[in-house]
Amino acid sequence: MPHPFDDSVNKTLDEFRAQEEEALAQALSGSKYGVPYVDLSTTVIQNEALRLIEEPTARKIGVAPFRMSGKELSVAVLSPASDSTVLFLDEMRHRGWEVAVYMASHGSLERAWARYAEISKAEESRRGGLDVSAETLESLSSQIRSMADVERVATGITSGGEAHTVSRLLEVILAGAISIKASDVHIEPEEKRMRIRYRLDGVLVDVLFLDLKFFHLLSSRIKLVAGLKLTSTSRAQDGRFSIFFSGEEISMRTSTVPGAYGESIVMRILDPKSIQVKLEDMGIEPRLFSVIDAEIKKPNGLILLTGPTGSGKTTTLYAFLRRIYSADIKIITIEDPIEYHLAGITQTQAEPGYSFLEGLRAALRQDPDVIMIGEIRDSETAKIAVESALTGHIVFSTLHTNNAAGVIPRLIDLEVNPKILVSALSLSIAQRLIRKLCGACKAVRPTTPQEETLLRGILSEAAQLGKNIDAYNLTKDMPITLYTAVGCALCNNTGYKGRMGIFEAIKTDEAIEKIIPENPSEREIKRAASAQGIFTMREDGVVKILAGITSIEEVQSVVDLFEE
Repeated sequence: MPHPFDDSVNKTLDEFRAQEEEALAQALSGSKYGVPYVDLSTTVIQNEALRLIEEPTARKIGVAPFRMSGKELSVAVLSPASDSTVLFLDEMRHRGWEVAVYMASHGSLERAWARYAEISKAEESRRGGLDVSAETLESLSSQIRSMADVERVATGITSGGEAHTVSRLLEVILAGAISIKASDVHIEPEEKRMRIRYRLDGVLVDVLFLDLKFFHLLSSRIKLVAGLKLTSTSRAQDGRFSIFFSGEEISMRTSTVPGAYGESIVMRILDPKSIQVKLEDMGIEPRLFSVIDAEIKKPNGLILLTGPTGSGKTTTLYAFLRRIYSADIKIITIEDPIEYHLAGITQTQAEPGYSFLEGLRAALRQDPDVIMIGEIRDSETAKIAVESALTGHIVFSTLHTNNAAGVIPRLIDLEVNPKILVSALSLSIAQRLIRKLCGACKAVRPTTPQEETLLRGILSEAAQLGKNIDAYNLTKDMPITLYTAVGCALCNNTGYKGRMGIFEAIKTDEAIEKIIPENPSEREIKRAASAQGIFTMREDGVVKILAGITSIEEVQSVVDLFEE
């Protein structure tokens, strides 16, 4: 009879051998093969990547694709130099993948191969009705025109007892979100029910409430298609899946976090159509548009966008890239993550081991003309971005400040030399997104004396600074007409339909150049820039209020109209 002590010794020996195997793989990866090492026990393995090769073949040649992003594929291998491995990697490249090779131990690869069992179960489940069908989605979208339709169809499915209820429910939720142009789907378990919300034009709206019994089935369904671990409910997970809708591939980025009554699930809808906004259609006033258009077409310079999360900075950056793209120039982006793919542009993704800083350094070795950095987060990235703008590159990026005037102090805080900044920084832009009033149901409302005084004061101040309010048929003495949101079937009873930007910008002209070396405050920068004739976000918002495009409440929710 085996002694418990023997089991303990064997377990310790197994652990020691596993550690030794990992150490050997790590040593050989660099010294012999010159490829990076990966430990798959601590790495997220994407089921979609693993599906690129069948389990028997993967085990036979000792490989495991574990991550895919766009056209980039990460593959763990047991022996980088073996003939079968080289043939497999060549085949992947021939199929259009940009392959990154990592060396892993046999034990590490076993952990990846164990996922085939989960994939197999998922495939069996899909054959039972779990798949998200493009045909079904398009058929459902023709029935769904509003959130009330989503509730009606979903309630019919859950109460009708039809086969594959949960898979049909997921299809209804997705078809409804795409049909009414929601950007996110939120599925949240509560104490006695499940709540489903859509984010429409940046605002969360309740769609329907269902019995809590459907939540666990629905969460399992979503986890299966997104490649998440079904049994892991105590930690956050991220995954994604794609669906085809009207001939377009739409990516669904899925996130789960533990909650008091179960996991909160958010599916971000990455519809390529939503990002294809032309620069001229973004609501940029003509004076600022001419400035931006001239600056982004220059051969070098740093152009920075600021604004909070969800203010449309990514859309604007992509609009810049599309505006200037031609076959004559090389454009490289470093993003976190790559949400949308742009034809003709080299897009790379920041991730552990490949930060914005490392990505920027690598991009500079690719002889680019234009570099787009998702965000400047640290001193080193800021310094290299500035230096890149001085050495014949145009650099687009984002920075966290409240307004355009905050860009210069923030860069100086990040230890950028003010004397160099003078020559590098071309344009600082701040933006916010506002909802547009529904044209079918908006209504005139009375204007209070306080509102009239406020709006006339802003117009008067803009006119005194030489800003061209006449171009919008505005005068400081004009009658003030305000509109309010009402709500109808066309706008899902929200009163708003669609969004647009309000913008401000500061060009680095002679007046700004003079004060940069003095480490100026935001107020001093605003004063120096006031002669440029560009609207502030506050003034741009007022122009759109008085044109009946939006409401004063909507602009006040993103910009302080009372700020001096």
